[in-house]
Amino acid sequence: MASITSTNETVEKRDILIEEIARYVLEKEITSTEAFETARYGLLDTLGCGILALQYPECTKMLGPVVPGTIVPNGTRVPGTSYVLDPVQGAFNIGCMIRWLDYNDTWLAAEWGHPSDNLGGILAVADYVSRTRVANGKEPLEVRDVLEAMIKAHEIQGVLALDNSLNRVGLDHVLFVKVATAAVVSKMLGGGLEEIMNAVSHAWIDNASLRTYRHFPNTGSRKSWAAGDATSRGVALALIAVKGEMGYNTPLSAPGWGFQDVLFKGKELTLARPFGSYVMENVLFKVSYPAEFHAQTAAEAAVKLHPQVAGRLGEIKNITITTHESAIRIIDKTGPLHNPADRDHCIQYITAVGLLKGDITADDYEDEAAGDPRIDALRDKMTVVENKKYSIDYLDPNKRSIANAVQVFFKDGTSTEKVEVEYPLGHRFRREEAIPKIVLKFSNNLATHYPAKQRERIETACLQPNRLENMKVNEFVEQFTL
Repeated sequence: MASITSTNETVEKRDILIEEIARYVLEKEITSTEAFETARYGLLDTLGCGILALQYPECTKMLGPVVPGTIVPNGTRVPGTSYVLDPVQGAFNIGCMIRWLDYNDTWLAAEWGHPSDNLGGILAVADYVSRTRVANGKEPLEVRDVLEAMIKAHEIQGVLALDNSLNRVGLDHVLFVKVATAAVVSKMLGGGLEEIMNAVSHAWIDNASLRTYRHFPNTGSRKSWAAGDATSRGVALALIAVKGEMGYNTPLSAPGWGFQDVLFKGKELTLARPFGSYVMENVLFKVSYPAEFHAQTAAEAAVKLHPQVAGRLGEIKNITITTHESAIRIIDKTGPLHNPADRDHCIQYITAVGLLKGDITADDYEDEAAGDPRIDALRDKMTVVENKKYSIDYLDPNKRSIANAVQVFFKDGTSTEKVEVEYPLGHRFRREEAIPKIVLKFSNNLATHYPAKQRERIETACLQPNRLENMKVNEFVEQFTL
């Protein structure tokens, strides 16, 4: 624990983890060229995922102001829409769009999550702050400020996830989104060390939602807006902290009443490594398929096998999916799947679609596509088994593989090859291969929503690194609005 002196001159203890987060946000200079380059692609990919989600009414019904007709001076613009919202509701809208299709970046460790979920809060606050500054005759933030905030939010969420498994105590990973967003946007709003620590302390006291909406028998669409809820709450806590609301010294370690005793089975929250830019440099992009990341390599393997099995579906005897422990724990599902949120978290469903179609899109999780009886017929023939080496390599910090293998066996005794994919296309080890496809994904996502001329303007601005980083945030966001 670190000691601090309070205003009444008595010495109190403060949870060191909270102070480390705050000092990192306030004091750490990010010098990694790789981190900023990855963050640029992450910004475009994340916004593209949000734009694609606007094609789905179940997403768009969640968007807009809490009270219709609300007018917010210097408010946050929501990309792809005409909404102008307060930064809290703006963060919810942007965060909801980003996460809706399960297509943005991913971090896999003891805890899983999607660090770019924090962009909901970061972009909403950056736009609001920039427009307020302009209205007061001051300089707005630049996109490079957004990229730095992304790097730091990624780092906070990802380093917390390395050792601290919320899922094993039934809590949802979006708690780490709330903590990370609260920290970085407190600084963007002008907060100093004390204000950042206060906001972060409130984020831990808030705690997180249960994971029950991600698992049988309750899997549902809340998993698509839970991160928007978390990042918006982080913004709300930052706003009250910078107004001077008090924080708390030991929300984690207080005996009997702190997070660790009440909700973490008495275990101490730990940091596996110092905060830097490790997470952004190693983050996983979902390049090819909108599917839960533990199944990405299974999807790649299934698509490779498609030409060999598409014409022999009636001859299939059984299918073996070889995977790692985390995948078995969260996406190994048999029996009925009730909605898109259920289906995109089922390794058998994802593999079946890849074998049948040679591709997987967001539409494949909708009810109409799921009505194809061939999908469940294939699922019924699947066996999921663990390869212990896959599970070990998944947690190895020098590998962080997400390996899966798929093999199809036919009734005549023949079989396909066992197609093994150790690292998905979005992995750091395949980054050079992935970048052109990330850019293409961005362009294709824009094409679902914008007229050609506006799309061309967006791409011209976004695909020139220096121009993008130096662009004023309010001007950047304006390009995406309707």
